[in-house]
Amino acid sequence: MPAKSKRPCIGLALAGGGPVGGIYEVGALAALAEACEGADFNDFDIYVGVSSGGFVAAALANGLSPARLAGMLVGKGADEVFDPDVLLHPAVGEYWYRLRTLPPLFWSSLRHYLSDPFGHSLLEAFQQLGHALPTGIFDNSAIDALLRQLFSRRGRSNDFRTLRRRLFLVATDLDSGEAVAFGSPGHDDVPVSTAVQASAALPGLFPPVRIAGRDYVDGALIKTLHASVALREGAELVLCINPLVPFDADLAARRPRREHLAPTPEHLVDGGLPVVLSQTFRAIVHSRMRVGMDRYRHLYGGADVVLFEPTRDDADMFFTNVFSYRSRSRLCEHAYQRTRTDLYRRRHELAPILERHGLHLNVAVLKDHRRTLLHRQKGHQLGAATGALASVLDDLERWLASMGDSGHSGNDRECYPHRGDHSG
Repeated sequence: MPAKSKRPCIGLALAGGGPVGGIYEVGALAALAEACEGADFNDFDIYVGVSSGGFVAAALANGLSPARLAGMLVGKGADEVFDPDVLLHPAVGEYWYRLRTLPPLFWSSLRHYLSDPFGHSLLEAFQQLGHALPTGIFDNSAIDALLRQLFSRRGRSNDFRTLRRRLFLVATDLDSGEAVAFGSPGHDDVPVSTAVQASAALPGLFPPVRIAGRDYVDGALIKTLHASVALREGAELVLCINPLVPFDADLAARRPRREHLAPTPEHLVDGGLPVVLSQTFRAIVHSRMRVGMDRYRHLYGGADVVLFEPTRDDADMFFTNVFSYRSRSRLCEHAYQRTRTDLYRRRHELAPILERHGLHLNVAVLKDHRRTLLHRQKGHQLGAATGALASVLDDLERWLASMGDSGHSGNDRECYPHRGDHSG
């Protein structure tokens, strides 16, 4: 009797990129879920998320489909809504804490200067006043609170150890500079919601998140994707989405002009400091990610790593205002359509890779230009009541499935880790 074939071990790695990146990833995932037959994006073996990608990865591991996430992010057809505006609340507690340290720091600096006024410059003597500067502008505790509530519903879990699939959320230990994968042994007793908050704590924008006496910041400080986490856990196929690429203004200028989500300056410097910093950050993380992708090919030659990302002339992705409701909706649809185009363009390259792992690329779906993500034809739109009913049925189905799996460990997979401790 022939041996039963082992199920392919499939992983998903999602990079960061703030609210813009998260929305792009959801739209891209919706396109992938439609076109990749045999792939259940809520039933992969391994999920790895960094920063905003951590929010999406945690939601997928909890049974929220890409289409449902799209509705949540743009507030359509969903009884649960995630509004990026929650990220704009000032970090009042951090401001107050730093303000209280200012008087003693000032008097200490003054005494230091007066002890040798000719031997110290004013700048040198008062440099410790920088300790009073807040470590973040906005309060990210709302992420923890919102996700705790979201993952408390039946069929979902805020505990890494009880999830049906393995989830890893990567943050950076501020004191050591080391990457920490929450969800791994020794780091799996942290609530999923808190791990997302830590992974998304971009220095300067959000204060570090203290967990078990350690301070954590954005996981993208070390690496962009951390797909190696999934590869070390035995993933044979890793689908990766990176929403941040540097913008090529010259390439975009050669394309036919069309309506954009936001005004596009002729030269990036005309956009001021935010645009210059965005381009700089994107260039750094993208260069580092390319180096990482090359290392994956060398270290894990038996695995397939497939990357999806925007094109470098994608002005909509670079300049959009994510806090505009209209822009959020259009960006999600834009990511969905761009990913469909990318899948069709790369169909001859991707189809054999997917088939090696039991998946099939449905080209007929990609050729159907009538398909949209958020703007269905009249008569086919789901109202809020229908969306709520779908959510209840979805939760019931997953709860019944979890009851059927009772008695089995949440980490009992037909998926075996690669031997050896490789970085990358």
